[in-house]
Amino acid sequence: MTFLKPDQTFYPSPRMACKAPAERLGYVATLNTGRNSQPDALCVVDLDPDSPDYGRVVHKLEMPYAGDELHHFGWNACSSALCPYAPHPHLERRYLIVPGLRSSRIYIIDTKPDPRRPSIAKIIAPEEVLKRSGYSRPHTIHCGPDAIYVSALGANNGGGGPGGIFMLDHFNFDVLGPWEIDRGPQQLAYDFWWHITEDTMITSEWGVPKQFENGLVFEDLLNGRYGRNLHFWDLRRRRHLQTIDLGEEYQLVFELRPAHDPTKTYGFAGVVISLKNLSSSIWTWYREQGRWAARKVIEIPTQPADPDQLPPPLKGFGAVPPLVTDIDLSLDDRYLYVSCWGTGELHQYDVSDPFQPRLTGKVHIGGITRRGGHPLVQGPLLGGPQMVEISRDGRRVYFTNSLYSSVDDQFYPDLLTGWMVKVDAAAGGGIALDPSFFVDFGETRTHQVRLEGGDASTDSFCYPS
Repeated sequence: MTFLKPDQTFYPSPRMACKAPAERLGYVATLNTGRNSQPDALCVVDLDPDSPDYGRVVHKLEMPYAGDELHHFGWNACSSALCPYAPHPHLERRYLIVPGLRSSRIYIIDTKPDPRRPSIAKIIAPEEVLKRSGYSRPHTIHCGPDAIYVSALGANNGGGGPGGIFMLDHFNFDVLGPWEIDRGPQQLAYDFWWHITEDTMITSEWGVPKQFENGLVFEDLLNGRYGRNLHFWDLRRRRHLQTIDLGEEYQLVFELRPAHDPTKTYGFAGVVISLKNLSSSIWTWYREQGRWAARKVIEIPTQPADPDQLPPPLKGFGAVPPLVTDIDLSLDDRYLYVSCWGTGELHQYDVSDPFQPRLTGKVHIGGITRRGGHPLVQGPLLGGPQMVEISRDGRRVYFTNSLYSSVDDQFYPDLLTGWMVKVDAAAGGGIALDPSFFVDFGETRTHQVRLEGGDASTDSFCYPS
């Protein structure tokens, strides 16, 4: 559907997006796994503090198939549609593109006419994804100016790779085909994003399906067989340009967050674990003498623990690794949020200087041994800060607690249940758990959150702040 004027939720610059109205609803991917044959669902949470339903699930849209493992998802269109070369400037931010990471099925969810009660508009069968793209296990979604981009971790519907990226048509959501013209040495896939005005895409690496679908393969991990590279691509020509190897000890290069201001040519990558000391790290990538470079700017150490309190994979280490599994950057490019899923901490760093981040805030909840609680809940909590999402004004931060079902069970063998919490961010730095906001999803686990109208990990901007 096209309109005569751009969608009112699109903004030319991140500075203008920071002034957008506050979010009223959050869409949360929830999954049923290991306990029953119930399908996964997209839940709608009321985020309006003036609503009588504030902090409650107001609708649950169940998928028609079981076993999808809903994971990351995204909008069909965003502020990138305002880029000068956008061929479709009058798209509408209306549909959520929701893949099943385990099933390779993709749901197109319509949030209109009632955003509180979205519905399924289209289902792209796994066979269609495989036939037209050659990929399986769709993961990250980004709305681009010319199409919807989807990363995929597998190929040929088996347990191997290479993973890559394919594209969906903006209007009918048909699978257009694989994105890469020349992939160079890239084989492993995970996250991607871009410096859209630099015509540069960046991709990261987890592993191939046989390395995560039944949980992490610790033999592969200890032998350094998971991803450790950043890849840089020519976005227009769809060709691989450069690989940065972070080093043998660094495994599982996960989330990518470029600066939102299109004049800034740097960004951040989270690395889950070091084989040297089980620490996690944050890296800054940047331009240097015409090439891309990367530097470690944050290292988060392990925390000592009684081996009797540790799950089997960690008993021999006597420590809890932070396990940084998600990061997110505020729209003003000032604060980077880092989820430490293992230790149960959410860190806030001032990254005004992207090469010298300063820790400015921290909250504790959950954690492998700490199991910290919440004022609204009796008893300990399993899981820890995981998928994190920031409101466009940067004052509210939401996060959930599930990583991936089989990996959840390795590190939290007592079987975690799903929850979502909110953190309030002070204007000058510092964060605190909102003691009045705790959404209990029971046995259904919770993964990514998307905010109505957009959030800090959705849009790409083409005009400076």
